[in-house]
Amino acid sequence: MRGIPTGLHAALLLARGRGEAIGLLAEGDALVAARRSFWAAALCVPAFVCLRLLDWQQSGGPPASARGFAGDLLGFVVGWAGFALITHELAKGLHREAAWPRFITLWNWCNLVQYMMLVAAALPGLLGLPDIVGQTAWLVAMGWALWLEWFMTRLALTLPGPVAAGMVAMDLALGLFIAGFSGSMG
Repeated sequence: MRGIPTGLHAALLLARGRGEAIGLLAEGDALVAARRSFWAAALCVPAFVCLRLLDWQQSGGPPASARGFAGDLLGFVVGWAGFALITHELAKGLHREAAWPRFITLWNWCNLVQYMMLVAAALPGLLGLPDIVGQTAWLVAMGWALWLEWFMTRLALTLPGPVAAGMVAMDLALGLFIAGFSGSMG
């Protein structure tokens, strides 16, 4: 893989339902591409911060300002790394270990696209549009993000749809658990 442009291109193709994105990752060392793809986490931090700020604006402010924000950032890092570690073990158990580097590479880059979509979905609230518009945008963005992760997981690990759905559900459960834990730090 040639780095950030190729990873983003693959994620954008997947976001449009185009499975040929998998072929973009066929060149070069898959483990090197997987390691490099973790730059997507760093690129997601501004979107993560933006979403936290928007959430705080709607809820009336951060739970305990700096401490709550630090807990949220720690949760972001732990969740990202934790998912990678858990899925590596799951891929072994599913006899898909050889496909895991491709999977985690795509997962990392698809997260960047998902974060951008969620930030865009938050814009109606910032623009003062009626709640129904913002809620609909958020629902569509969340549904699309879940579909994208399922689609990518199914293709990258060559899994049946229900098994891929289980991995997406595990990611969602991990995220909710970490959010609850980091929220209790504030």
